[in-house]
Amino acid sequence: MIIDTLSNQDLYAHISPGITAALAHLTETDFTKLDVGNYELDGNNLFVIINDYETKPREIEPFEVHQQYIDVQYVVSGEEEFGYLPLADQTPSRPYFAKHDYAEFDYESNKHDAAFIPLKAGMFAIFFPQDMHMPGTSATPNKVRKVVIKVKIQP
Repeated sequence: MIIDTLSNQDLYAHISPGITAALAHLTETDFTKLDVGNYELDGNNLFVIINDYETKPREIEPFEVHQQYIDVQYVVSGEEEFGYLPLADQTPSRPYFAKHDYAEFDYESNKHDAAFIPLKAGMFAIFFPQDMHMPGTSATPNKVRKVVIKVKIQP
């Protein structure tokens, strides 16, 4: 997992061309002027999801992991927190669903091991397949506009 601001995007250019392209797209695009929805950048190798939502209590949200994609999550406006812990020997509460690239893990089984980290407007987080994460939470409801860029993991 990586957390930072776009002013430091050059630090991550060596990770993969997809992450470099995702961070460049976040820097170059005014997401306040785009509609909620999905946008292709490079077919199924790189695509954007723009969402507006209200954060939820962590107690009702699951943790998730992905196997086919890296998540680059960027908060355009608002503030949320996300739960994080390394994927180790946890057992999913919902097994991996390849069509939508996720497995879920329940909060109660993992709450004592998880860290909850604020993600404010202008910040991004990168989640790799070994990163269990629970986005979109906060103690009090907040309106958030967030962009998630899905970066396909290349063999």
